[in-house]
Amino acid sequence: MPASLCGTWDMISNINFDGYMITLGIGSSTRKIALKLKQRKVVEQVGDKYVIKTVSTFRNYVVSFRVGEEFDEFTKGLDDRHCKSVMTWEGNRMVCVQKGEKKNRGWAHWIEDDKLHLELYCEDQTCKQVFKRVA
Repeated sequence: MPASLCGTWDMISNINFDGYMITLGIGSSTRKIALKLKQRKVVEQVGDKYVIKTVSTFRNYVVSFRVGEEFDEFTKGLDDRHCKSVMTWEGNRMVCVQKGEKKNRGWAHWIEDDKLHLELYCEDQTCKQVFKRVA
């Protein structure tokens, strides 16, 4: 069974976020603001439903889902696109595949060295973020 992703996590590193946002078509002024932010992730599980909140002083994003069930996702406040998303467990990684306008889009969360890791990918760009648990 994979380690629990649940908890509150603060960002400690953010590699290639700008390249990832450019690929999503996010404008330069929004990218400049986003690059200065320290995001917080809040991961909750209630029964078989997960809720992942990405919180910052600029914008917040919430996604809720059941592992293995495809759902309609609107990436409001991110790149404002509609896609079909599905989460699965691949070993110790929670993997999301987002089908829509952009190719090879999705993300993966996992725990390593007591930190929450997140890879965001779209087309040929990958952003790597690391979060530490909030005490």
